[in-house]
Amino acid sequence: LHHFIFYSSSFCFTGIVLVAINPYEQLQIYGEEVINAYSGQNMGDMNPHIFAVAEEAYKQMARDEKNQSIIVSGESGAGKTVSAKYAMRYFATVGGSANDTNVEEKVLASSPIMEAIGNAKTTRNDNSSRFGKYIQIGFDRRFHIIGANMRTYLLEKSRVVFQAEDERNYHIFYQLCASACLPEFKDLALTSAEDFTYTSFGENIFIEGVNDAEDLEKTREALSLLGVKEIHQMSIFKIIASILHLGNVEIVSERDGESCHINRDDSHLHHFCQLLGVELEQMEHWLCHRKLVTTSETYVKNMSCAQATNARDALAKHIYAHLFDWIVEHVNKALHTSSKQHSFIGVLDIYGFETFEINSFEQFCINYANEKLQQQFNSHVFKLEQEEYMKEQIPWTLIDFYDNQPCIDLIEAKLGILDLLDEECKVPKGTDQNWTQKLYSQHLKSDHFEKPRMSNTSFIVVHFADKVEYQCDGFLEKNRDTVYEEQINILKASKFQLVADLFQEGKEGPAPPPSGKSSRINVRPAKPAIKGHNREHRKTVGHQFRNSLHLLMETLNATTPHYVRCIKPNDSKEAFVFDSRRAVQQLRACGVLETIRISAAGYPSRWTYLDFYSRYRVLMTKKDMTVGDKKQVCRNLLESLIKDPDKFQFGKTKIFFRAGQVAYLEKLRADKFRFACIKIQKTVRGWLQRRRYLKIRKSAIMLQRYGRGYLAPYFAWIYCIYLTEHAEYLRLTKAALICQKQYRMVRVRRAYLTIRQAVITIQAFTRGMFTRRLYQEFLLHHKAIIIQRTVRGWLDRKKFLRARNAAIVIQCAYRRVLAKRQLKQLKIEARSVKRIKELNIGMENKIVQLQRKMDDQSKEYKNQNEQLSVTNTALGTEVNKLQKELETLRSRQGDNTQLTSMQEELEKLRAALQESHAQRKRLEEEYSSEKLGLEQVRRVEELEKENSMLKTEKEEMNQKIRRSTSQEGSASQKEARLQAELDEERLRYQNLLKEISRLEQRCDNLQEEFAPGHRRNPSNQSSIGSESPFPSIAMSDVSETDGVIQQIDDMGPENAAMDLSVFMKLQKRVRDLEQERKRLQTNLEKMEELSQHKVSNSTSEVDGNTDLAYNSLKRQELESENKKLKNDLNELRKALVDRASESCSSNELQDSYNLLLSQLKAANEELDVRKEEVLMLKTQIVSSSKATPDNTNHIALSEDWGYLNEDGELGLAYQGLKQVARLLETQLQSQSRKHQDELEALHTQIEVLKEDLEKKQETLNHFNTLPPEALVEFSVQQEITRLTNENLDLKEVMEKLEKNERKLKKQLRIYIKKVQELEVSQAVAAQSSRARPELTRQVTVQRKDKDFEGMLEYIKEDEALLIRTLVTDMKPHVVSATVPCLPAYILFMCIRHADYINDDQKVHSMLTSTINAVKKVLKKNNDDFEMTSFWLANTSRLLHCLKQYSGDEAFMTQNTPKQNEHCLKNFDLAEYRQVLSDLSIQIYQQLIKIAEAILQPMIVSAMLESGSLTGVKPMGYRNRSSSMDCETGGPGGYTLEALIRQLGQFNTIMGEHGLDPEIGQQVIRQLFYSINAVTLNNLLLRKDVCSWSTGMQLRYNISQMEEWLRGRNLHQSGVLATIEPLIQAAQLLQVKKKTSQDAEAICTLCSALTTQQIVKILNLYTPLNEFEERVTVSFIRDIQNRLQDRIENKQLLVDTKHTFPVLFPYTPSALSLETIHMPASLNLDFLVRV
Repeated sequence: LHHFIFYSSSFCFTGIVLVAINPYEQLQIYGEEVINAYSGQNMGDMNPHIFAVAEEAYKQMARDEKNQSIIVSGESGAGKTVSAKYAMRYFATVGGSANDTNVEEKVLASSPIMEAIGNAKTTRNDNSSRFGKYIQIGFDRRFHIIGANMRTYLLEKSRVVFQAEDERNYHIFYQLCASACLPEFKDLALTSAEDFTYTSFGENIFIEGVNDAEDLEKTREALSLLGVKEIHQMSIFKIIASILHLGNVEIVSERDGESCHINRDDSHLHHFCQLLGVELEQMEHWLCHRKLVTTSETYVKNMSCAQATNARDALAKHIYAHLFDWIVEHVNKALHTSSKQHSFIGVLDIYGFETFEINSFEQFCINYANEKLQQQFNSHVFKLEQEEYMKEQIPWTLIDFYDNQPCIDLIEAKLGILDLLDEECKVPKGTDQNWTQKLYSQHLKSDHFEKPRMSNTSFIVVHFADKVEYQCDGFLEKNRDTVYEEQINILKASKFQLVADLFQEGKEGPAPPPSGKSSRINVRPAKPAIKGHNREHRKTVGHQFRNSLHLLMETLNATTPHYVRCIKPNDSKEAFVFDSRRAVQQLRACGVLETIRISAAGYPSRWTYLDFYSRYRVLMTKKDMTVGDKKQVCRNLLESLIKDPDKFQFGKTKIFFRAGQVAYLEKLRADKFRFACIKIQKTVRGWLQRRRYLKIRKSAIMLQRYGRGYLAPYFAWIYCIYLTEHAEYLRLTKAALICQKQYRMVRVRRAYLTIRQAVITIQAFTRGMFTRRLYQEFLLHHKAIIIQRTVRGWLDRKKFLRARNAAIVIQCAYRRVLAKRQLKQLKIEARSVKRIKELNIGMENKIVQLQRKMDDQSKEYKNQNEQLSVTNTALGTEVNKLQKELETLRSRQGDNTQLTSMQEELEKLRAALQESHAQRKRLEEEYSSEKLGLEQVRRVEELEKENSMLKTEKEEMNQKIRRSTSQEGSASQKEARLQAELDEERLRYQNLLKEISRLEQRCDNLQEEFAPGHRRNPSNQSSIGSESPFPSIAMSDVSETDGVIQQIDDMGPENAAMDLSVFMKLQKRVRDLEQERKRLQTNLEKMEELSQHKVSNSTSEVDGNTDLAYNSLKRQELESENKKLKNDLNELRKALVDRASESCSSNELQDSYNLLLSQLKAANEELDVRKEEVLMLKTQIVSSSKATPDNTNHIALSEDWGYLNEDGELGLAYQGLKQVARLLETQLQSQSRKHQDELEALHTQIEVLKEDLEKKQETLNHFNTLPPEALVEFSVQQEITRLTNENLDLKEVMEKLEKNERKLKKQLRIYIKKVQELEVSQAVAAQSSRARPELTRQVTVQRKDKDFEGMLEYIKEDEALLIRTLVTDMKPHVVSATVPCLPAYILFMCIRHADYINDDQKVHSMLTSTINAVKKVLKKNNDDFEMTSFWLANTSRLLHCLKQYSGDEAFMTQNTPKQNEHCLKNFDLAEYRQVLSDLSIQIYQQLIKIAEAILQPMIVSAMLESGSLTGVKPMGYRNRSSSMDCETGGPGGYTLEALIRQLGQFNTIMGEHGLDPEIGQQVIRQLFYSINAVTLNNLLLRKDVCSWSTGMQLRYNISQMEEWLRGRNLHQSGVLATIEPLIQAAQLLQVKKKTSQDAEAICTLCSALTTQQIVKILNLYTPLNEFEERVTVSFIRDIQNRLQDRIENKQLLVDTKHTFPVLFPYTPSALSLETIHMPASLNLDFLVRV
């Protein structure tokens, strides 16, 4: 109940009893729409409500044709009257009258009348019923209201003349006084209620929130509606006003004290007699006197003042009681009907159990009535239920319950309390004290009767609810209800007919309404007619009340009761304040707790076998109907319909059902009838429509035949005229639309700007005002917080000091004991240095490693210097060698006379060369200095020009910005509108695609269903190798060795060390040089033969042989050097293969790279030197060939030849030396640059090591200064930090090494195969060279590679194999290490070749087969995210390739010239692009579906139920199906980390497959929307998660997801906007919810939430502890009022099926087709590269 009251729900069911809690506030849950919602619904299908009980009673009356009763009971102030009133309103609305009599309005109109004359304010209730009533609402056979009847019980007449403190008289008195100013009430002579004695005892005449004048208008309207005439209404008001005047009549005592009189000028007596129409003198006399009648004579006796006052009050009570009966009688007459009543529903609204400080006769009768009602409740719920079960032999365990029959016997049995009271009333001198003593002597032994300790004039009765002490004073007088006959006779003689009729003898009550057949009792009036004044035959009040109660019990027992127990939540009448102790006390007293026990094990619904068979036989089959035994038929039917055997039991004569099972059977029966009706309607309507259609069709055919024959000759002429006119009309319409559009745009734009400026101004002032208010409030809070902080700090410090002083004494003693125990152990540990050394081992090892690293670097630096010196020495040796060869050549020419002069000339040339070098160096320095100065001046001028130009451009841009801002607003709006329309159209188109894919899927399913079998595609495709992810270099792209080395430097050591293509390039370069040398050798041989032929007879044969010998030696030397280079290259290749096969470590790979790089550079330099030497040799050959000898004589020829040879040698020597000098200069410069770079790198590394060493030294110093205790802790921390960092580094290194190892192994398999092929080719070439004896060395012929144009050729028969390999059997991991989207590229290259050969059938077949194969693969793997993502990436890439190479200029803007050459030449594949686009959309939708299915069971558990936030505990979450589908089986099985990990896995898979980032962002956006929708819907439907802790946990989870988005650069893709409602919901759970400022902040904050969602969350909000407060109803209403003007969707839950429209942006590929390599693992050998 605590849960219900704090969720604004005032009702709950406990078994068959409805518990209604008085909220002490008007709730909007009783409107017309609520009645319509409960009408026709089962009681268990809707929330608990008084309307649910009323609907159940109405339904049972209609179904079972039995009378029903609704018994509303509870303590005073629990809300019984309101509950009964709403129950009658429900019957009046649902069962309205069939004619225009408006009986239901009359039934409702009786409520305000009875409340006015019978309800009053008490200390417990502002509208307490001071009488009991039982209203019977009659229904006809169609269950429409035809009339009603009311019985009343024991009106509290004493309230007319006396009220306790803070209580009021009946409402009608105050209503008349509040309306005394009306003209028609002037004759009543009324004033304020405070001026009258009978209305001022309680000292408070007002009720908060009640307007008595308005209530009187409602009462008068109700009286008019019930047919009470205006004159009778005024008579009623006069009688009521006369009672007030009678109470103000002042009775003056005489001096003797035994008599009294009334003043003649008493205005109130005058008004009393005038209003009632009686004589003033007689009334004045008999108010102070009384008549005594004896057998012989009659006496008139004076009355004392007290006796006269009591007689006056008794007269007032008597008048009001008779007026009350008269009004009830006329209400029954108005509600009476002459129609035959078929059944009725009774509503009992009777006073609740009461106990006050002073309890009198009225409370005794009220509690007696409640005892009877409680007995009836016990009899129905407990006794009858259990007896019925025992009678029907149903397995049942008896339940003990409280039986209040002894208490009832104490009251009403023979010699009971009432019996003794009546007996004492018959005694002439009977008193209350004598009656009390009789009670003591008769009932003191009873368990339900007690005597108070401190009183002899009271007694205690132990009722079912509580013990009540009754004061005996006034019991006899109230039971007798004595009124003097003389006063009554005066009233009978009144001149007003109504007053006289009230007190006429022999007056009979109204005839009761005729009861229907189903009513087993006769309804009699509750109060018998007033008899004569004979006291002996007049019944006492207690006797009358007892008889009326017996009649009520008979009526209730003859009906089917429905119980409503009203509960008071607190005694202070505060709204939504709950006192659990009081509630439990009331629940236990009214038997609700016992009801829960019996309902849990009982069967509230039951049917006889015959009734069940006749009603539910429609649910039986024809086979069941053939069984003769109806009991067996019922058994079979129930066993087939209700699977749980515990939901029903079979008795001897009846079938018993658990709660809700009859409603379930009724639903099945209604569904059966509904289905039969629909089938009949369908058949009849179909027959009628077919007849109508055939008739219309026949008529239409006849009309068409005649019409076409008539219109055929003129059709062509009319059509031409129509086209001309229509074209003119379209032109004019378009022009008019353009004009209208422009004009409307200008008009709306102006109005918008005006409104916008006004709104901005208002907002500015309003926000300023609110901000200032908020600032002042914050300032006051801040000051208060400072004061509180200071005071609390002083108090806490004072408290702390006291506690610390007390604790220090205890601590000192205890620490002294511990210190002695630990002193010895600490001394031993302090002397031990072994542990400190162990802790310092890691630091010392680190320092040693750094020192070793520095030594290795210094050694490497020395080695590099030594290599440089060795290189210089080798160059010097080479120069010396050349000089020696030159000297040897000169020594052979000893007879040459010009050798000396040539040497001198050579020296001069050398000196001139050195001088020219020095002069050139000087000139270069001068030129560089002058150039530097000029450049500085020019740079300053250029900067000034650039600055001025930038200022000019800045001004121009500012002007453009100003001009564009004026147009920005309209353009942005137009752009947003167009974008929204585009998204809507795209979403509509994609939904159509989804429907098409669904239909295709259905078609495929049907085809598979009717197909005789299925074929199986081969799927075993081994993946033995993969291409390296590093960029490969084609041989045809390399022309110079310098380019190769540059590429090696760019690629890095790891990449270059594992790519053998470098060796292939070098080998090609060597072979080119060999071919060049071979050609030169051939030319040299030819020249030698020619030279020998021409000068065979000359004397210069020796000199020619010398030159040829020199050239031959040079050539042989070059050949030997070339062979040496080839051998070195082969050794390097073998060494690399051996190292790769042995899986060397990363250090060995680094060494291999350094060795390879140095050897490659050395080989490059050596090749350059040999190239220069070959050029020199070629120059020498050419120069020697130009030397032509003369045939004159031998001496002249030798002289001429010597002269020419002298010139040639000098030029050759000069050129050679010049080239050698340039080469040496270049090499020295490169070596110096390299040396400088290495030196700088070493210096940088040394500085880093020094800094690291300094840090280690500081740490070591700090380590040495620490005490032993802190030393151990610090060492452990340092060691843990170091080990953690090292473990992380090692883990990263291991991952990289493992990845590289896998890639290297795959790569080596391919490279080994290539090396083997090359060796085979070299062996073949070697064999061919041995077959030719004229060649003395090995010659290898290198085939020139053909340029690859990015096309793949295949034959038509291999198309199926190609599709099966690339699509059907393709696995994503097979091509994971290659180029992303490799299947798409290969398929496009095949399409390109088909376009190149102009084969349209091949193109069509390839594209169609590809699309169909992709669809089949996706259908087969409809739940595989990786496969779907893989084919989404490939399909979109194939689509981009068709666009990029289509030849359209729009798609060629980002292409390279080479890519533009690869464009399609013959076919336009735009239609296939559309088909691929549709296929991509379908794959995208399937991908979203798979991802959402994976995330669905994780969302609720991860976002709402996982407690990853420290310090925040969940509030007892329920086990839900969505959060239990995991291995752990609990609600915490899925955490936020698991959800983020799954999202990261999705993102990683899409990235690895090469999916466009824009598409991946759209996938993540859709998944985040799904997370938002599922989480928010779950939050709106669960009360246990709407708390502050859940809001904090939810906000933390969202921040983690935002961090994940930022870490993957996805936060700017619109993803965060999809979870904005969830963010605002989390903030709503955390913000304050008290003041109006909080409401305004919530309205501003929650812009993405609808009003219904905000109100729902506030209603479900659950406080965590007693320090929080629930959200008040007034605050929620304030929120609703503020948000009522918001235009939004009225839907409460978020649509989880919504899908954003997907957009595939055009993303061209930067990869050229000719660079794509197909791995051998794909087995595509049948494809030919073209």
